[in-house]
Amino acid sequence: MKIRLHRHNMRSGAIIYAAGDTIATLILGDFSPARTLGMMLVGATVYAFEIPLCFHYIDAFTARMERGPRYAFSRTMLAFLYFNPLWVARHLFFIALFSGNFANINSGLLSVALTSWLVNIPISLVGNAVIQLKIPARRRFAASAVFSGMMAIYFALSGVWFRH
Repeated sequence: MKIRLHRHNMRSGAIIYAAGDTIATLILGDFSPARTLGMMLVGATVYAFEIPLCFHYIDAFTARMERGPRYAFSRTMLAFLYFNPLWVARHLFFIALFSGNFANINSGLLSVALTSWLVNIPISLVGNAVIQLKIPARRRFAASAVFSGMMAIYFALSGVWFRH
């Protein structure tokens, strides 16, 4: 199996992740060109590689399953568990890093990420179910990036809302 970065995933990741995060910064009144460029870089590299890879493994894991409730549950839960509190914490780390808010890079990110993830469970389950069950494989990363772009707005706001 050869997994590599695809240009269309790199473009989608760069544009969509940066757009979602930029909307969040505009809502918070905290726009930063460096943060936008940083989120473009992460979206075009880290996310554009690892998320399609995760979806590939979900496809492989569920390939022999009969379509039905077990199949739907498995695909949804695997995607849901991939985007776990550690993933959210890493995303918040990137936000703090590219914003130059180095004081926010501490163990508190884990608490904020966990709270954010827990509050978001109903939306995340529905979003991941739609992406895994209704979107063709070749479009899944872009659909996930759009959903994640919307969630980036939420995660950026949650970094403020749930900070202790």
